[in-house]
Amino acid sequence: MRMQTLITESLLQPVTAGLFGSDLVSIRDLSPVAVESLFQLASLVKARPESFRTALAGKHVAMFFEKPSLRTRITFEAGIAALGGSVSFIDHRHERLDARETLGDIAHNLERWVNAIVLRTFAHETVEGMAEHARVPVINALSELEHPCQALADYFTLQEKFGNLKGIRLAYVGDGNNVMHSLLLTAALLGSTIRIATPEDYGPDCRVLADAQEIAKQTGGRIELMTDPGRAASDVDAVYTDAWTSMGHEEEAEERGKIFPPYQVNDQLMSRARPHAVFMHCLPASRNEEVTDSVIDSLRSIVFEQAENRMHVQKAILMMLVGAKSRQQLRSAHV
Repeated sequence: MRMQTLITESLLQPVTAGLFGSDLVSIRDLSPVAVESLFQLASLVKARPESFRTALAGKHVAMFFEKPSLRTRITFEAGIAALGGSVSFIDHRHERLDARETLGDIAHNLERWVNAIVLRTFAHETVEGMAEHARVPVINALSELEHPCQALADYFTLQEKFGNLKGIRLAYVGDGNNVMHSLLLTAALLGSTIRIATPEDYGPDCRVLADAQEIAKQTGGRIELMTDPGRAASDVDAVYTDAWTSMGHEEEAEERGKIFPPYQVNDQLMSRARPHAVFMHCLPASRNEEVTDSVIDSLRSIVFEQAENRMHVQKAILMMLVGAKSRQQLRSAHV
């Protein structure tokens, strides 16, 4: 019981002391301690969901989506409802968020009505601008530069599977997109190893890479860049890929379809990884393009565990940002 109390106190500190910061715009907003606390809280929420049914009671979240979504929308809406909160979903697929009025004006309206803002946008600057102006927490649910909620859920899933993340080697094979950027930063933050194999001219953003390398110097993380997918997958614990053409780049699909086939994750590539290695994908998958059916449907695939954990990690993010938990609620989760 004493150990449970200590765990409870460690979880409570970031919630009450603001360790997690005021927004989640980028993985760069976090510290290793904040991620550790987030994963502890997500694990507790996943194990004892009934103990957190009123965590966001009386709290309302606005969600603005410029892009289509299945997992992001449902995991946020279901997660908020499970915590006792409520949601307003605003579909902005027909126009960009700031098309009718400035982000500052939108933010100053929203901060008077809601307790948090979730954005799924094209331009990363849209998320940054909302966070700059709004006096309530802003969460990046995907931008062209990053997908922090996805990467955090992915590494939480790896922790569930393997335990200590410092010893984990993840290979990302494919396009240097927003998901890869957040995985890169998260691996660096956790002191883990990540290998990235992309075609020439499709690697990570130079600013994101520089930041990740600087973080890795402090944590002992290791970043390896290459163009050979077979080399990247050799002797790793997890192989990760994503669609070759991200939303907003559909006009490049034909050209990319000629460049990326060598980066397909198939049985041959997976055979280069360790026997216990898992396959990961943020979904949706273009089956038999970036990944074959034989891999994504295999026992090595944990894509649906990743999808489930989006909800648990996002619950923890909301709780840490909105700060809705009480000491008694956290303690009761261990009883």
